Amino acid sequence: MEAVELLHQAEAQLGEGPAWETRTQTLYWVDILGQRVHLFQHGGDEFVQLDELVGCLAPTKDGGLILALRNSFARLELATGKLTRLLTLQDEPSGNRFNDGKCDPAGRFLAGTMDHEEKEACGSLYALDLRGNCQRLLSGLRISNGLAWSPDYRTFYFIDTPTRQVQAFDYDLERGQITNPRTVIRVPEALGWPDGMTSDMQGHLWIALWGGAQVTCWDPVTGDLLRSVPVPALQPSACVFGGSDMNELYITSARVGLDQATLARYPLSGSLFRLKTGVRGMPTFSFEG
Repeated sequence: MEAVELLHQAEAQLGEGPAWETRTQTLYWVDILGQRVHLFQHGGDEFVQLDELVGCLAPTKDGGLILALRNSFARLELATGKLTRLLTLQDEPSGNRFNDGKCDPAGRFLAGTMDHEEKEACGSLYALDLRGNCQRLLSGLRISNGLAWSPDYRTFYFIDTPTRQVQAFDYDLERGQITNPRTVIRVPEALGWPDGMTSDMQGHLWIALWGGAQVTCWDPVTGDLLRSVPVPALQPSACVFGGSDMNELYITSARVGLDQATLARYPLSGSLFRLKTGVRGMPTFSFEG
């Protein structure tokens, strides 16, 4: 396995939510605070500037994107930049915003909210189904974050960052229901905060550790840490597999909250990185609604 390489020095305030589209070999990602949707393709990065916060995204079956904005779901047409609102959350606290999210293997869009000030445990995890109906799966969350599925789709993994834990649930793919919660990984404080997450075809979980300057690979069966790879940014935020062989791990990062001394130590904070892992990753699923 090679070292992490710099792909694009974006200086993103809060880079997050990477998603890989195999059909076009495109990496999509967001800068939540910069209100930007980024497209990295053929070695170059472009972005669409929005006028509100964007927490996460997923490709759609028709070639566009679905976005979780501050408190709503919307479609984005990449060719025109047209934004079409699909659904606005009605009973979400006014100080909340969407954070991480992705589609499940059946094409539902799962996305979680959090208190923008990171104080109250008032966030929820929602699922937007193929008919446009929205269901709350979890509540009482502090910082709704990483999501992943096992290769057989029968287990769903989820991170509420301040708990420093990865929770596993039995996943009913047909109905989109989660049951039987249990803790499978506990991240030691010295490593950093567990943030965005993805999985590989061996069933291992890859987790970006905010404040830990590293991405890590874990066995959710034993709870063991298998690999740790340094990232030249203090706040790696999320990761996803992509590339022509699906063995490249794309990693976002953030600059928000870092003082000048820390930025001098980690000048690449907010950049986009890549790690060639030697293992095949799970795909990014598209929204089928």
